[in-house]
Order: sequence, then structure tokens, then C-alpha cells
Amino acid sequence: MRAPDRSPMIGRRGFVGGLVAAPLGMAAGLAAPGLSAEARAAEPAASYPFHGVHQQGIATPAQKYSAFVAFDVTADSRDQLDAVLRAVTDRARFLTAGGHPHEVGLTAPPADSGVLGPVVPADGLTVTASVGASLFDERFGLASARPARLRTMEDFPNDALDRDQCDGDLLLQICAHNSDTVVHALRDVMRATRGGLQVRWRKDGFVSPPRPSGTPRNLLGFKDGTSNPAAVDAASMSELVWTRATGDEPEWVAGGSYHVVRLIRMLVEFWDRVSINEQENMIGRSRDTGAPLTRTHEFDDPHYELDPTGDVIQLDAHIRLANPRNAESKKQQMLRRPYNYDAGVDANGNLDMGLIFACFNQDLERQFVAVQKRLADEPLVDYISPVGGGYYFALPGVRHAGDYLGSSLMKATA
Repeated sequence: MRAPDRSPMIGRRGFVGGLVAAPLGMAAGLAAPGLSAEARAAEPAASYPFHGVHQQGIATPAQKYSAFVAFDVTADSRDQLDAVLRAVTDRARFLTAGGHPHEVGLTAPPADSGVLGPVVPADGLTVTASVGASLFDERFGLASARPARLRTMEDFPNDALDRDQCDGDLLLQICAHNSDTVVHALRDVMRATRGGLQVRWRKDGFVSPPRPSGTPRNLLGFKDGTSNPAAVDAASMSELVWTRATGDEPEWVAGGSYHVVRLIRMLVEFWDRVSINEQENMIGRSRDTGAPLTRTHEFDDPHYELDPTGDVIQLDAHIRLANPRNAESKKQQMLRRPYNYDAGVDANGNLDMGLIFACFNQDLERQFVAVQKRLADEPLVDYISPVGGGYYFALPGVRHAGDYLGSSLMKATA
């Protein structure tokens, strides 16, 4: 049995000595009343169509609740793996649309857990399936079709990764407007794939409401995701998110995306004892308004060229390192879609909470990895500790009723 999911015990000395700078920017927040038509178009919906070129849960506006669940594939053969992928597809197709569970006989176990009542609501549910590098080993004959940049997530400088909370053959990102919908979907999928999948790690998350408006805040108290690219902009998504079957990429990856997940613990007890001035200098923004320290409003351009020596926004401030606002960094933007998490307390009685950083990239090296390296040793590392996660590839979408998740991958290696 794999050890239960838990964050490592981290003392102050070990915490400061074992940290890594990680991008903390959250996905674009839920649109508030009074925003533009474009912002309103990005508001969460009651349901999302399951079929399409891309999976939902990527450009989809962030629902309030999530579960990130990584699995080891325990299927014994390629045919069994194919059956697992079809089962995940079938259950996700039904759950995201909602409806009446099928009838069973009086002596059979019920077809549904009943958590959501007799009729399953769609509730904005999305189930996004991504595969890890380990799925492309010798077990299923998939090695020749591995996405070119997919690999096991490396330990960046100062990481404190617990490998029991890392990696996995298959990742399901399950999101919905209510937490019971997420739990119901996870139980349903696990029931349908029993014997073929075993949970490796799990982390549940939530998106805070905008307070008082605009972009939601992370658990450090700062608005998080202000400069996220617009998911409703098809041109941006084409250049930054959706993978193309060009160069060294296999043809089957078209319509997918590199999916990065980082479980980032925040040492909030220490953060809460830091002066507001020091906090804002580390981030580069006003905590109250979200505005860059050189400006007034949240979405204002910081205009670093007018502050070349970092007199106002420090040269090592998080927003300045993460996005220098130059031609190169524009191509490095990621579609960030993270969630806050609160996992209670650790064995020492310290609060175990932080961020499930999730992002989607067209090119893992050009985007996430490049930004991550630039953020190494930023001042914020004294208050955050990446402890888990992994690199995955979000599969292309399910095109029609006869299609299934991973079909193009299985056909490419037949």
C-alpha cells in the first residue's frame, strides 16, 4: 500500500533551507458583475459540452471546487488499458451531462452512490484526463508515441518534493461548482475502473470568491492571476496552450496540452508575522488592490522601464521575475488554473495549506520550465515549499460519441 497523502513536517530552519521559487499566479478569476462582455462570457456555466477538439477544464473558467487525483495504472495489458480509458470516458461523458443513473435489479448494488440524489446534476462538472511520462514505459507499447517534452518532474533548486505526492501514470483533474459533485464524480470513476487504476496521490482545492472584486486571492492574501492570458482569446490559446503536431511532436498530440501541477505548501504562520510593506515588496503588488506598486489599478501595466533599478518594484519581486513584460516573456506565458488547498494540520500541529498550482502549456520547456528557472531564489521562497505534483500531458478532446480519451494515442501505437 502506498503511504497516505500528507505533507512533510517542516520546521522553520528546514523550511527556509529547503524551498524553491515557484510561480504562484492563479488562473483568471470568476468574472464579477459589471465586467466587460468578454469577462462575462468567461463566467462558469451550468454544464459544458463533453465532445470537442479539446478537453474541458483547460480553457474552462475555474469552477469553485476541484480534486487533483493521480493514479498508477494497474492494468495488466494494453487491452485492459484501453478498457480503462474507455471507462473513464464513458463515466465522464454521463457525469458532465447529468441525468438518471441506469436501472439495476433489486439484488444488485445501486448504479450510483446517491450522494447527489436520484438525479445527477451536471453542476458545471469537468473531468480532465492527463497522462504522465511513466505511462510510456515498456508495459503498454506506448514509448514511441511519448510527447516530445514529457518527462518526470525534476527537483528544482530548493524543492522539498515528497515523491509519494508526485507523478503518476494518469491524472484526473475533476472540477465542479460544488464539492459533493467532485466527490461523487471521483467515486463513480474509481468504481468503474477498479482493478485498472490505483490512487497514487490526491489533493482537493477551492477557488476563493473575489474579495471585494476582480481576481480571487490566494492564501497569502494577494490577488493571484492578474496577468493570466485570456482563455476566451482563441489566438492566445493557439500560441500558448494547444500543442501542435509539428517538429518532434507525434501527430496524435494535436489538441492536447502540457499540464503542470505543483503542490505548494505555504508557511502561513510565518507569513502572517511579516510586515505588509515587506509582503508587498516580495510580491510587487498592493495587497488590497492588486495593483503593481508603480500604479493604481489591478490590471495596470507596471511599466518596468520607468523603474529600471527597482526603486519601487524590486528587481527580485515575484511579478517582475515571473513576467518581465518583454518579447521573450510574452511567449512564455502559461494558462494558469490553480486552486487553494487546506489540508488541516501536519503532525507538528502546523497549518497545512497552500496552492495547487496548475497550468497548461504548448511547450513545457519554453514556458513553465523557463519561468521556473527565472524565479529561483526569489525572496518568497522563505514562505513557500513545493512538495509534490508532476508533469502530465492533457489528452486531446473526445470528438464524438464513438470516440474516447486517448484514442489517438492508442491508434498511433497499434
